[in-house]
Amino acid sequence: MTPYKFLFDRTLPYRKVAFLDRDGVINVDHAYVYQRNEFDFVPQALEGARTLYQKGYALIIVTNQSGIGRSKYSEADFAKLSFWLAGRFKEAQAPLSAIYFCPHHPEKAFAPYLMECQCRKPQPGMLLSASKDFDIAMSESVLIGDKSSDMTAGKEAGLARRILVHTDGTRPLGNTTDSTDIAQNLYEASQLL
Repeated sequence: MTPYKFLFDRTLPYRKVAFLDRDGVINVDHAYVYQRNEFDFVPQALEGARTLYQKGYALIIVTNQSGIGRSKYSEADFAKLSFWLAGRFKEAQAPLSAIYFCPHHPEKAFAPYLMECQCRKPQPGMLLSASKDFDIAMSESVLIGDKSSDMTAGKEAGLARRILVHTDGTRPLGNTTDSTDIAQNLYEASQLL
């Protein structure tokens, strides 16, 4: 299966990557966010992304989007929001190289998205696809997410650093066995690297 992705830059500016989860890390997780008027940035998210970029990390979002498979919104809706989001990152001097997304769910989706797949986190498929698409130094890269599934995907993909942040910058999950660090939000995570 071809991975779902939007490539904004065919050549990475850096070989190491900060893989970022979206909902709960970049934007407040209101559940099934697909419109701009519902998209509220987590405080200091763009500042954190800019800091990571300035520290030599290319930026790639990896996000489960089962709302597509559940018919809450379409791939076209998600694409529209994703390209707007890429523009906001560019304005913040933190350009995105790509967004990888998984629209599948093994139980709660409609065909053709109802399936077990290798891209839905905690599976590492999105990260491994990015590694194949770009010449990424995975051992020097990091994943920043707010769920244990993010941490597991990062560990399975061979990322040495996996930073667990509080959902929306306020709700801690607590340490997981697969995280290497904990931070309040994306900005605080950027200070650890």
